[in-house]
Amino acid sequence: MILTVLSMKYLKSPTSTKIALRENNPSKLLEKSRLMSNIDWMRKEVCELPVLAQLVLRGQIMLLRTKLKSKSSGNTSVRASIQGLGKSCSPVYIGGSTVPCGIGTNTSQRACDHLRCIACDFWVESYDDYRWDKSCDYLFFRNNMPEFHKLKTKLVKKTGTRAYACQCSWRTVEELTDLQTDHQLRWVCGKH
Repeated sequence: MILTVLSMKYLKSPTSTKIALRENNPSKLLEKSRLMSNIDWMRKEVCELPVLAQLVLRGQIMLLRTKLKSKSSGNTSVRASIQGLGKSCSPVYIGGSTVPCGIGTNTSQRACDHLRCIACDFWVESYDDYRWDKSCDYLFFRNNMPEFHKLKTKLVKKTGTRAYACQCSWRTVEELTDLQTDHQLRWVCGKH
């Protein structure tokens, strides 16, 4: 009786319940019911994770794969580039085309080139020696990001500037700027 209640509650297929009962193997039935409930629980947990947490999990998986590949590789330049993976800019800077890109710190003031917008969940694109036209609006970026051939209709060539944009925000920058000073932008370092 208890096995029947358990099987009806956790197993999707009534035929598998009948087979397990016919074989007189209650341990198989309990094992399958536990497995099904664990799978349902994991599916529910993963679906309910916030988007940012899912990205972090994917990033950790990619980092692990990259580290495993680097151990088998004898190439020292690959190892050197992997050592920078997983590091974040602190503070996060943006800057014109004369400002070098990379991991920004207080001592090494570099413009972050791995920005991610937490408002629209898009990577931030940057274009050296361009500025955004004054006629740009939210719908233009919403409809055209991240395709450069569509965006270039509103990009104006200007030496020394860098045009930044995601799907919901855009900026033209000439000098090094700390993102903490611009409270409207929801951009964070997406790790290097």
